[in-house]
Amino acid sequence: QVQLVESGGGSVQAGGSLKLSCTVSGNTDSIKCMGWFRQAPGREREAVAAIYDRGRTYSADSVKGRFTISQENAKNTVYLQMNSLKPEDTAMYYCAAKGWSGSWVVQSHYDYWGQGTQVTVSS
Repeated sequence: QVQLVESGGGSVQAGGSLKLSCTVSGNTDSIKCMGWFRQAPGREREAVAAIYDRGRTYSADSVKGRFTISQENAKNTVYLQMNSLKPEDTAMYYCAAKGWSGSWVVQSHYDYWGQGTQVTVSS
């Protein structure tokens, strides 16, 4: 089994920054991709960014140039550095993990999920 624990959420003013962390534990041999998703009230969950075990990264157009996903393998941790935050970035942010198959943007392709961490951006 794999466990994911997110941290780092909080409240910030527009233009500010936050760094989310996701620590992975358990049997991680099958994990090849880590993703971040977010869900705002009344909206569907959407993919934000993903990183594969060899370092290739992907991000949504809405966060390109502002959010950066990275990983620290020694700590089994994935980060999401969020800069120039906007009120529309307000959402619950979830960390997810999957193997090689499937698309990074499709939430049903992920096998494991964290409990989420809230990010609130005020104008």
